[in-house]
Amino acid sequence: MSLAGVSCLVTGAGGFLGQRIVRLLLEEEEALAEIRLLDKAFSDEALGRFENFKGKTEVKILEGDIRDVTFLHRACQGVSLVIHTASLIDTLGLIEKKLLWEVNVTGTQLLLEACVRCNVQHFIYTSTIEVTGPNCKGDPIFNGDEDTAYESTAKFPYAQSKRQAEDCVLKADGQVLKDGGTLMTCALRSMYIFGEGCPFLQGHLDKCLLNKNVYLRFSRKEALVNPVYVGNIAWAHVQAAKALRAPQKAKHVRGKFYYISDDTPHMSYADLNYELTKDLGFGIEPQLPMPLTVLYYFSLLLEIVSFLLRPFVRYIPSTNRHLVTLLNTPFTFSYRKAQQDFGYEPRYSWEEAKQGTGEWIASVIPQRRLYLQSSTA
Repeated sequence: MSLAGVSCLVTGAGGFLGQRIVRLLLEEEEALAEIRLLDKAFSDEALGRFENFKGKTEVKILEGDIRDVTFLHRACQGVSLVIHTASLIDTLGLIEKKLLWEVNVTGTQLLLEACVRCNVQHFIYTSTIEVTGPNCKGDPIFNGDEDTAYESTAKFPYAQSKRQAEDCVLKADGQVLKDGGTLMTCALRSMYIFGEGCPFLQGHLDKCLLNKNVYLRFSRKEALVNPVYVGNIAWAHVQAAKALRAPQKAKHVRGKFYYISDDTPHMSYADLNYELTKDLGFGIEPQLPMPLTVLYYFSLLLEIVSFLLRPFVRYIPSTNRHLVTLLNTPFTFSYRKAQQDFGYEPRYSWEEAKQGTGEWIASVIPQRRLYLQSSTA
């Protein structure tokens, strides 16, 4: 399986995951013909990274809005593979639901329509574990797979938008292209992604530095999850793209979703932060700030206050019931089906992931300290 000579469009290419996918595509032994990098804006740092990895593959930077039909048509013209990672992520309700829906759902629909018009044959969508759950009852899953029955009751706007977008992608499989060809699609449901450059890890680090180098305990130790390293979820996208181009594998992969995890040990979200930095001398609080049931109803109280204040001021609580449930429900999944159907194997071991992420965290601590000192002065 090879991507030699392929023209590929990566949306969200300036983001945490998008950058890593682009890097792996540029490192392919058999070079792609072209990679088009689409995002609303690119940082100078991201552009610099792309320059470092340039080889035989032509790289085009496309800055624009995923909701712009003309822009999408231009971006897809002459492309045979689309990897769609662009998405607004929101676990607190900071983003207006209308905007979240326009980008995550309408943007995906418009991109699929552009693919049909421009004869793009292969489409991979970056989905999320949150389209499955945990549900509002906090029902756990241990080592689940694609056939695991689960009562999904996604009520939080972000999860709803990702579920709707994923449905659009999978239903688009088999659509007839303008030239008579066929669109083939699949979706990768990623676990929580960690690694170098992870914005969530940086946010937790900031709170830790303000708490005298002790991480806040926001999830129970027994709430086991299996986060995935950014290099491995990026590698899964590359492997899925190769499979869609191989007729024998494509018939197993197209129109399906896959859970993507790796060999990261199962642990709680809070303990992941600690595990990545304990060698740097960081600690973690031994227990939740209050019993879990009390924390849940405290979050409900904050939501009620937010609702009552809505006519006067937009107050976004620092936590909510959805987040408390998400962070405190055991929820682990196997990557067996992805391994079986398109040959996915984690490219990086837990030791490599831990070392790389730990080194990145160590490198940003001095500048985060300075930033926090200046912002709290």
